Amino acid sequence: MTEIRPRRSVLAMPGSNPRLLEKARSLPTDVVMIDLEDGAAPESRAATREAVARAVSEGGFGTREVLVRINPLDTPYGEADLAAIAPAGPDAIVVPKVTGADALVAVGSRLRRLGAPDRTRTWAMIESPMAILHLAEIASSARDVDTRLACLMVGPNDLAKASRLRLGVPGRPALMPWLMSVIAAARAYEIDAIDGIYNDFRDADGFAAECTQGRDCGFDGKMLIHPDQIAPANAAFGPGADEVAWARRILAAFAEPENRTRGVIGLDGKMVERLHAVDAARTVALADAIAARTA
Repeated sequence: MTEIRPRRSVLAMPGSNPRLLEKARSLPTDVVMIDLEDGAAPESRAATREAVARAVSEGGFGTREVLVRINPLDTPYGEADLAAIAPAGPDAIVVPKVTGADALVAVGSRLRRLGAPDRTRTWAMIESPMAILHLAEIASSARDVDTRLACLMVGPNDLAKASRLRLGVPGRPALMPWLMSVIAAARAYEIDAIDGIYNDFRDADGFAAECTQGRDCGFDGKMLIHPDQIAPANAAFGPGADEVAWARRILAAFAEPENRTRGVIGLDGKMVERLHAVDAARTVALADAIAARTA
Protein backbone atom coordinates (compact mmCIF):
# COMPACT_ATOMS: atom_id res chain seq x y z
CA MET A 1 0.00 0.00 0.00
CA THR A 2 1.31 3.45 -0.91
CA GLU A 3 1.74 6.06 1.78
CA ILE A 4 -1.57 7.53 2.89
CA ARG A 5 -1.68 11.24 3.60
CA PRO A 6 -4.80 12.59 5.29
CA ARG A 7 -6.38 15.24 3.06
CA ARG A 8 -9.68 15.65 4.85
CA SER A 9 -9.47 19.45 4.93
CA VAL A 10 -7.83 21.64 2.26
CA LEU A 11 -7.97 25.22 3.47
CA ALA A 12 -7.58 27.90 0.80
CA MET A 13 -5.71 30.97 2.01
CA PRO A 14 -5.06 34.16 -0.02
CA GLY A 15 -1.37 34.61 -0.64
CA SER A 16 -1.75 38.35 -0.21
CA ASN A 17 -2.55 38.18 3.51
CA PRO A 18 0.57 37.48 5.68
CA ARG A 19 -1.49 37.40 8.87
CA LEU A 20 -3.65 34.57 7.58
CA LEU A 21 -0.62 32.65 6.34
CA GLU A 22 0.90 32.86 9.80
CA LYS A 23 -2.38 31.69 11.33
CA ALA A 24 -2.46 28.71 8.96
CA ARG A 25 0.65 27.32 10.66
CA SER A 26 -1.39 26.51 13.75
CA LEU A 27 -4.78 25.53 12.33
CA PRO A 28 -5.80 21.84 12.46
CA THR A 29 -6.23 21.57 8.70
CA ASP A 30 -4.55 18.69 6.87
CA VAL A 31 -3.63 20.84 3.88
CA VAL A 32 -2.95 24.57 3.44
CA MET A 33 -3.48 25.81 -0.11
CA ILE A 34 -1.95 29.25 -0.63
CA ASP A 35 -3.64 30.96 -3.53
CA LEU A 36 -1.88 33.10 -6.11
CA GLU A 37 -4.66 32.84 -8.70
CA ASP A 38 -7.66 34.44 -7.00
CA GLY A 39 -5.78 35.55 -3.89
CA ALA A 40 -3.81 38.51 -5.28
CA ALA A 41 -4.72 41.71 -7.13
CA PRO A 42 -2.86 42.22 -10.45
CA GLU A 43 -0.85 45.18 -9.16
CA SER A 44 0.42 43.20 -6.17
CA ARG A 45 1.10 39.83 -7.81
CA ALA A 46 4.89 40.17 -7.93
CA ALA A 47 5.17 41.11 -4.26
CA THR A 48 2.65 38.43 -3.29
CA ARG A 49 4.43 35.59 -5.07
CA GLU A 50 7.76 36.56 -3.46
CA ALA A 51 6.14 36.67 -0.03
CA VAL A 52 4.52 33.28 -0.58
CA ALA A 53 7.79 31.75 -1.79
CA ARG A 54 9.46 33.07 1.35
CA ALA A 55 6.71 31.67 3.60
CA VAL A 56 6.95 28.23 1.98
CA SER A 57 10.74 28.21 2.26
CA GLU A 58 10.61 29.20 5.93
CA GLY A 59 8.26 26.32 6.73
CA GLY A 60 6.79 26.05 10.18
CA PHE A 61 3.62 24.35 8.93
CA GLY A 62 4.29 21.16 10.87
CA THR A 63 2.66 18.05 9.44
CA ARG A 64 0.35 20.05 7.15
CA GLU A 65 0.82 19.70 3.43
CA VAL A 66 1.56 23.08 1.84
CA LEU A 67 0.22 23.71 -1.64
CA VAL A 68 0.45 26.80 -3.84
CA ARG A 69 -2.12 27.46 -6.54
CA ILE A 70 -0.48 29.29 -9.40
CA ASN A 71 -2.05 31.19 -12.27
CA PRO A 72 -2.45 29.25 -15.53
CA LEU A 73 0.70 29.12 -17.62
CA ASP A 74 -1.10 30.76 -20.55
CA THR A 75 -1.64 33.96 -18.53
CA PRO A 76 0.96 36.70 -18.00
CA TYR A 77 1.48 35.49 -14.41
CA GLY A 78 1.75 31.69 -14.48
CA GLU A 79 5.37 31.31 -15.55
CA ALA A 80 6.55 33.86 -13.01
CA ASP A 81 4.52 32.17 -10.27
CA LEU A 82 6.09 28.82 -11.02
CA ALA A 83 9.62 30.22 -11.26
CA ALA A 84 9.27 31.83 -7.82
CA ILE A 85 7.47 28.98 -6.04
CA ALA A 86 9.09 25.81 -7.42
CA PRO A 87 12.51 26.29 -5.75
CA ALA A 88 10.76 26.93 -2.42
CA GLY A 89 9.68 23.29 -2.40
CA PRO A 90 5.95 23.21 -1.63
CA ASP A 91 4.34 19.80 -1.26
CA ALA A 92 2.38 20.46 -4.44
CA ILE A 93 1.61 22.98 -7.13
CA VAL A 94 -2.11 23.34 -7.79
CA VAL A 95 -2.71 23.83 -11.51
CA PRO A 96 -5.94 25.72 -12.26
CA LYS A 97 -8.19 25.49 -15.32
CA VAL A 98 -6.80 22.10 -16.41
CA THR A 99 -8.53 20.83 -19.56
CA GLY A 100 -6.10 18.10 -20.59
CA ALA A 101 -2.83 16.42 -19.78
CA ASP A 102 -0.73 19.01 -21.65
CA ALA A 103 -0.90 21.56 -18.83
CA LEU A 104 0.32 19.00 -16.30
CA VAL A 105 3.15 17.87 -18.54
CA ALA A 106 4.19 21.51 -18.98
CA VAL A 107 4.17 22.19 -15.24
CA GLY A 108 5.98 18.95 -14.46
CA SER A 109 8.77 19.66 -16.92
CA ARG A 110 9.23 23.15 -15.51
CA LEU A 111 9.35 21.84 -11.95
CA ARG A 112 12.28 19.65 -12.86
CA ARG A 113 14.08 22.45 -14.69
CA LEU A 114 13.46 24.94 -11.89
CA GLY A 115 14.91 22.66 -9.23
CA ALA A 116 11.76 21.70 -7.36
CA PRO A 117 12.37 18.76 -5.01
CA ASP A 118 11.17 15.35 -6.15
CA ARG A 119 8.51 15.30 -3.44
CA THR A 120 6.70 18.31 -4.97
CA ARG A 121 3.55 16.99 -6.65
CA THR A 122 0.87 18.55 -8.86
CA TRP A 123 -2.85 18.77 -8.21
CA ALA A 124 -5.26 19.43 -11.07
CA MET A 125 -8.27 21.72 -10.70
CA ILE A 126 -11.34 20.38 -12.55
CA GLU A 127 -13.30 23.52 -13.34
CA SER A 128 -14.83 23.33 -16.81
CA PRO A 129 -17.00 21.15 -19.06
CA MET A 130 -13.89 20.51 -21.18
CA ALA A 131 -12.11 19.13 -18.10
CA ILE A 132 -15.06 16.83 -17.43
CA LEU A 133 -14.93 15.55 -21.02
CA HIS A 134 -11.18 14.87 -20.66
CA LEU A 135 -11.15 13.42 -17.13
CA ALA A 136 -9.71 10.06 -18.17
CA GLU A 137 -6.87 11.75 -20.05
CA ILE A 138 -6.14 14.10 -17.15
CA ALA A 139 -6.17 11.39 -14.50
CA SER A 140 -4.20 8.93 -16.63
CA SER A 141 -1.33 11.42 -16.78
CA ALA A 142 -0.57 10.33 -13.19
CA ARG A 143 1.15 7.33 -14.80
CA ASP A 144 3.62 9.71 -16.41
CA VAL A 145 6.07 10.39 -13.59
CA ASP A 146 6.98 13.75 -15.11
CA THR A 147 3.49 15.19 -14.46
CA ARG A 148 3.77 14.38 -10.71
CA LEU A 149 -0.04 14.26 -10.55
CA ALA A 150 -1.35 13.23 -7.13
CA CYS A 151 -4.86 14.62 -6.87
CA LEU A 152 -7.91 16.01 -8.67
CA MET A 153 -9.80 18.88 -7.02
CA VAL A 154 -13.25 20.08 -8.07
CA GLY A 155 -13.93 23.78 -8.69
CA PRO A 156 -17.75 23.99 -8.50
CA ASN A 157 -18.09 27.74 -8.96
CA ASP A 158 -16.24 27.74 -12.27
CA LEU A 159 -18.07 24.61 -13.36
CA ALA A 160 -21.41 26.25 -12.58
CA LYS A 161 -20.51 29.44 -14.41
CA ALA A 162 -19.32 27.62 -17.50
CA SER A 163 -22.27 25.24 -17.67
CA ARG A 164 -25.03 27.57 -16.38
CA LEU A 165 -26.12 25.17 -13.68
CA ARG A 166 -27.39 26.39 -10.32
CA LEU A 167 -25.43 25.83 -7.14
CA GLY A 168 -27.01 25.94 -3.71
CA VAL A 169 -29.61 23.24 -4.36
CA PRO A 170 -29.48 20.70 -1.51
CA GLY A 171 -27.94 17.45 -2.65
CA ARG A 172 -26.27 19.08 -5.67
CA PRO A 173 -28.34 17.06 -8.18
CA ALA A 174 -27.01 18.91 -11.24
CA LEU A 175 -23.38 18.38 -10.21
CA MET A 176 -23.60 14.77 -9.10
CA PRO A 177 -22.89 13.09 -12.46
CA TRP A 178 -19.74 15.19 -12.84
CA LEU A 179 -18.64 14.65 -9.25
CA MET A 180 -18.91 10.90 -9.65
CA SER A 181 -17.01 11.11 -12.93
CA VAL A 182 -14.16 12.79 -11.03
CA ILE A 183 -14.23 9.98 -8.47
CA ALA A 184 -14.20 7.31 -11.19
CA ALA A 185 -11.22 8.91 -12.93
CA ALA A 186 -9.27 9.35 -9.71
CA ARG A 187 -9.85 5.81 -8.52
CA ALA A 188 -9.05 4.33 -11.94
CA TYR A 189 -5.58 5.86 -11.77
CA GLU A 190 -5.09 5.60 -7.98
CA ILE A 191 -4.93 9.28 -7.10
CA ASP A 192 -6.91 11.31 -4.57
CA ALA A 193 -9.99 13.42 -5.19
CA ILE A 194 -11.03 16.52 -3.25
CA ASP A 195 -14.58 17.87 -3.22
CA GLY A 196 -15.12 21.55 -3.97
CA ILE A 197 -15.94 24.47 -1.73
CA TYR A 198 -19.24 25.21 -0.01
CA ASN A 199 -19.81 28.92 -0.49
CA ASP A 200 -21.99 29.78 2.51
CA PHE A 201 -19.47 29.30 5.34
CA ARG A 202 -22.06 30.52 7.87
CA ASP A 203 -24.39 27.61 7.05
CA ALA A 204 -22.92 24.96 9.33
CA ASP A 205 -25.71 22.42 8.78
CA GLY A 206 -25.58 22.73 5.01
CA PHE A 207 -21.81 22.39 5.04
CA ALA A 208 -21.93 19.31 7.26
CA ALA A 209 -24.51 17.70 4.97
CA GLU A 210 -22.38 18.37 1.91
CA CYS A 211 -19.31 16.92 3.65
CA THR A 212 -21.26 13.74 4.44
CA GLN A 213 -22.44 13.55 0.84
CA GLY A 214 -18.91 14.05 -0.46
CA ARG A 215 -17.53 11.36 1.83
CA ASP A 216 -20.28 8.95 0.81
CA CYS A 217 -19.44 9.62 -2.84
CA GLY A 218 -15.83 8.64 -2.17
CA PHE A 219 -14.00 11.96 -1.95
CA ASP A 220 -10.93 12.07 0.28
CA GLY A 221 -11.58 15.57 1.61
CA LYS A 222 -13.02 18.97 0.91
CA MET A 223 -11.66 22.34 -0.13
CA LEU A 224 -12.49 24.96 2.51
CA ILE A 225 -12.76 28.73 2.56
CA HIS A 226 -12.99 29.39 6.32
CA PRO A 227 -11.26 27.93 9.41
CA ASP A 228 -14.65 27.16 10.98
CA GLN A 229 -15.10 24.51 8.31
CA ILE A 230 -12.00 22.53 9.33
CA ALA A 231 -13.40 20.54 12.25
CA PRO A 232 -16.58 19.38 10.44
CA ALA A 233 -14.55 18.37 7.39
CA ASN A 234 -12.02 16.45 9.48
CA ALA A 235 -14.85 14.64 11.25
CA ALA A 236 -16.72 13.76 8.07
CA PHE A 237 -13.77 12.58 6.00
CA GLY A 238 -11.91 10.77 8.78
CA PRO A 239 -12.92 7.25 9.83
CA GLY A 240 -15.04 7.08 12.97
CA ALA A 241 -14.06 5.09 16.03
CA ASP A 242 -16.55 2.30 15.27
CA GLU A 243 -15.34 2.09 11.66
CA VAL A 244 -11.72 1.80 12.78
CA ALA A 245 -12.56 -0.82 15.41
CA TRP A 246 -14.42 -2.92 12.85
CA ALA A 247 -11.54 -2.59 10.38
CA ARG A 248 -9.08 -3.82 13.00
CA ARG A 249 -11.31 -6.80 13.75
CA ILE A 250 -11.43 -7.71 10.05
CA LEU A 251 -7.65 -7.58 9.80
CA ALA A 252 -7.22 -9.60 12.96
CA ALA A 253 -9.68 -12.25 11.73
CA PHE A 254 -7.93 -12.69 8.37
CA ALA A 255 -4.60 -12.90 10.20
CA GLU A 256 -5.73 -16.01 12.08
CA PRO A 257 -3.85 -19.08 10.80
CA GLU A 258 -7.02 -20.79 9.61
CA ASN A 259 -8.11 -17.74 7.61
CA ARG A 260 -4.89 -16.61 5.95
CA THR A 261 -5.63 -18.36 2.66
CA ARG A 262 -9.39 -17.94 2.69
CA GLY A 263 -11.18 -15.48 0.43
CA VAL A 264 -14.34 -15.26 2.53
CA ILE A 265 -14.95 -15.60 6.26
CA GLY A 266 -17.82 -15.08 8.67
CA LEU A 267 -17.51 -12.37 11.34
CA ASP A 268 -20.30 -11.44 13.75
CA GLY A 269 -22.84 -13.01 11.45
CA LYS A 270 -21.61 -11.10 8.41
CA MET A 271 -19.89 -12.33 5.28
CA VAL A 272 -16.50 -10.64 4.97
CA GLU A 273 -14.48 -10.98 1.77
CA ARG A 274 -10.77 -10.48 1.20
CA LEU A 275 -11.58 -7.20 -0.58
CA HIS A 276 -13.02 -5.95 2.70
CA ALA A 277 -9.65 -6.63 4.32
CA VAL A 278 -8.01 -4.38 1.73
CA ASP A 279 -10.46 -1.61 2.58
CA ALA A 280 -9.91 -2.27 6.28
CA ALA A 281 -6.15 -1.93 5.90
CA ARG A 282 -6.61 1.47 4.28
CA THR A 283 -9.01 2.59 7.02
CA VAL A 284 -6.54 1.63 9.74
CA ALA A 285 -3.64 3.25 7.90
CA LEU A 286 -5.62 6.48 7.51
CA ALA A 287 -6.61 6.45 11.19
CA ASP A 288 -3.00 5.87 12.22
CA ALA A 289 -1.79 8.68 9.96
CA ILE A 290 -4.35 11.07 11.45
CA ALA A 291 -3.38 10.03 14.98
CA ALA A 292 0.30 10.60 14.21
CA ARG A 293 -0.47 14.15 13.09
CA THR A 294 -2.25 15.02 16.30
CA ALA A 295 0.15 13.25 18.67
